[in-house]
Amino acid sequence: MSESEWDSIRKQARHLENDIDMKLIAFNKVGVGAASGGTLPPANSSDTSPLLGDHVFESLSLEIEQMLDKLSNINEKMSEIPNSGAAIMHVLQRHREILHGYRQEYLKIQANHTTRMEREELLRGSGLGPSTVGSPSTSGLSRRDMYLKENTHLQSSSSMVNDQISIAMETKEHLSSQRQHLKRFQTRMHDISNRFPLISSLIQRINIRKRRESLILGGVIAFCTILLLLYAFH
Repeated sequence: MSESEWDSIRKQARHLENDIDMKLIAFNKVGVGAASGGTLPPANSSDTSPLLGDHVFESLSLEIEQMLDKLSNINEKMSEIPNSGAAIMHVLQRHREILHGYRQEYLKIQANHTTRMEREELLRGSGLGPSTVGSPSTSGLSRRDMYLKENTHLQSSSSMVNDQISIAMETKEHLSSQRQHLKRFQTRMHDISNRFPLISSLIQRINIRKRRESLILGGVIAFCTILLLLYAFH
C-alpha cells in the first residue's frame, strides 16, 4: 500500500471519528431528553414527545453502531499495512484507543438512558414527577458527564498532537540522515575532482621526461657516430 493510500485511509478514520464524536454528543442529549421529556405527562396523557424522543434515540443508536463498525473496518485496513516505523504503529494504537473509548461512551450513554427511563417509570408509577424528585441530581450527573467527555476529548486531541510531533521528529531524523549521506557523496566527488589535475600534471611530467631522455639518447648516438667516422677516416 502506498503512502497516498495510507493518508487517504487515515483521513477517512479522522473524519469518521469527528462524526462519531458529534453523534455521541447529540446521542447523550437526546437520551437525557427522551428520559425526562422536559416534564413528565400524567399516565393518561396523549403527549407523544417522549415517544418521539425514544424514536430519535433508537435511530441515533443504530446510526452510531454502524459508524463504529465502519471505523473498526477502517482501523483493520490500516493494521494490514506492513510495519514501516514505530510512529505508524503508535498512530494505529491511538486510533484503536479512540474507537474503544467511543464504544465505551456509547454503551455508557445507553446504560444511563436505560437507568433514567426505569427511574422515570418508577416516579410515574408513584405519582411523582421530576420537578419534585431527582431533577437536580439528574441535571448534575449530565453536567458531570459532559465535563468528563470534554476532558476525554482534550486528552485525545493532546495525544493526536503528540503523535504528529513524533512523526515530525522521525521525519527530521530521516532527512538528517539523508543529508549526511549527501554530504559524504559530495565530499567524495570533490576529492575525485581534485585528483584529476594531479593525474594530468603527472602525465605531463612523464611526457617531458621521455622527450628529454629521447634527446639525450639521440645526442649520444650522434656523438658516437661522429667518433666512428673520425676514426675511420684517420
